[in-house]
Amino acid sequence: MRPLTEEEAKVLFQKLSEYMGRSIEHLINRSDERHCFRLGAKDRVYYVSETVMKACTTISRDSLLSCGACMGKFTKSGKFRLHITALDYLSQYAQYKVWVKPSAEMSFLYGNNVSKSGLARITESTPQYAGVVVYSLADIPLGFGVAAQETDVCKDLEPSANVVLHQADVGEYLRGMED
Repeated sequence: MRPLTEEEAKVLFQKLSEYMGRSIEHLINRSDERHCFRLGAKDRVYYVSETVMKACTTISRDSLLSCGACMGKFTKSGKFRLHITALDYLSQYAQYKVWVKPSAEMSFLYGNNVSKSGLARITESTPQYAGVVVYSLADIPLGFGVAAQETDVCKDLEPSANVVLHQADVGEYLRGMED
């Protein structure tokens, strides 16, 4: 596992800032101990504490499969794609949030977008195309996506119109990830 290059770090932090805003620095400078991002096998980015990272240096690169939490991976075109394993960290510091009704939870967990009829609440002043974390009404994070409409526009939409475009959900564990 190696540190990220400046270009890789820039792309990663741009993607994280879509969901977390300025709270990204809370990921690195945590109160318990410092954490860092490392690039592992298959262009996957891991979020790991520095003490665990130092302990991992005793293991050869070929033998080390992963270390820390997988945040996502870089595509062949150089873009960064967040994985569902990043949900715990995104939900702690999410800037924009969406809560869905119980009737729409299963639909979202099967990989469908959130329509207005399934929307329970949304954070005020959520801009269009902003990264949002989707919660159940019991405040359990279900996944994340992109806001299809602004908060003000959502009030006037027809019930079947999309409010959140699906990107990842916890149901992916059950459906089985192909990579």
